[in-house]
Amino acid sequence: MRAQTNCLNKFYHRVDIARGGARNMQNFSLLKRAGRSKLPVLLKRGMAATLEEWLLAAEYIMAEGNYNVILCERGVRTFAQHTRNTLDLASVPAIRRISHLPVIVDPSHGTGTAYMVTPLARAAVAVGADGLMIEVHNQPELALSDSAQALTLSQYAELVAEVRAIHQLTASEKKNT
Repeated sequence: MRAQTNCLNKFYHRVDIARGGARNMQNFSLLKRAGRSKLPVLLKRGMAATLEEWLLAAEYIMAEGNYNVILCERGVRTFAQHTRNTLDLASVPAIRRISHLPVIVDPSHGTGTAYMVTPLARAAVAVGADGLMIEVHNQPELALSDSAQALTLSQYAELVAEVRAIHQLTASEKKNT
C-alpha cells in the first residue's frame, strides 16, 4: 500500500481529478492519501458495497480535509447475466436524500453493453444524477479496452441532447414543487 500511495505524488500536479475505482473503494490508505490532496476525488461504488459502506469510504477522504468528493454509481455485482453489473439507479435519490455529496452515474461500466448506455443514462438523469460518465470512442470496435460498452461520437452527441432535455424538464419540475 505504501508504494501505491507514494506513486500518487508523481501525478497529482498533472491531473484535474483523482479517481478511486470500484476495486479501491476499500483501500483505506489510498482514500486517506487522496483526502490529503487538493484534487476533487471521484469515488466509484464498490462492486458489492452498500450505500452506507460507500458513504463511509467517502468519509475516509473527507476526514483528511478534502470535502470535494463526487460519488459515482457504476453498478453492483448480482446474479444477472444480461449485463456486466446491475446499475442501481435507486441509489441516486437515496444518496441525495441522506448526503450532501454529488452523485454521478456510469452506465457504460454499469452495463458493459453499448445499447443499454443511452436508456440508462436517460433514466439516471431523470432520477436526479448530477452527471454522467460515458465511455466514448470514435471507433469502438478498435478500442483497446471496454469496446463493447463504448458509444460512437454521433451516439454520444444524440445522448447529450436527450439528457439535456430531461434535465431541463426535471429541473423545472423541482422549481414548481
